[in-house]
Amino acid sequence: MDVEHNKAVVHEFDDLGNGSGNIERLDVLCAADIVNHALAPGRPQGIEGTREFFRSARRDLHPVRWIDSHVVAEGELVVQFGTREQHWPGGSFRGFEIPSGLFTRDTAFAYRFMDGKISERWAIRDDLGMMLQLGALIPHTR
Repeated sequence: MDVEHNKAVVHEFDDLGNGSGNIERLDVLCAADIVNHALAPGRPQGIEGTREFFRSARRDLHPVRWIDSHVVAEGELVVQFGTREQHWPGGSFRGFEIPSGLFTRDTAFAYRFMDGKISERWAIRDDLGMMLQLGALIPHTR
């Protein structure tokens, strides 16, 4: 498969992460044994873990959108980087109780393709920035 195909797959996968798109297409977009490094500990791996994440994220209630996004691809690798706006529903995150609210953060997603499907996925996010914006952490001042 070519770079343009891979970028189109990432775009469609991204629609699922933003709350639109057809989750039934996940089998077309991802390898059955996808290694999704972005899943929380304890969540199953493979396509079922990714499907479970999309369903539990409830983007219809907790929307996400790109403020700006750039996609770069070469060979089997695709990287998407930009700033996302998201509504956090409130609750535990990485051992911290975080109140609900709207925040923005820089985010990068990296994908590896095999046979035209996503075989690996990483998420690199500014979680500290999110926690500061939502008031879960208060920086010390001198």
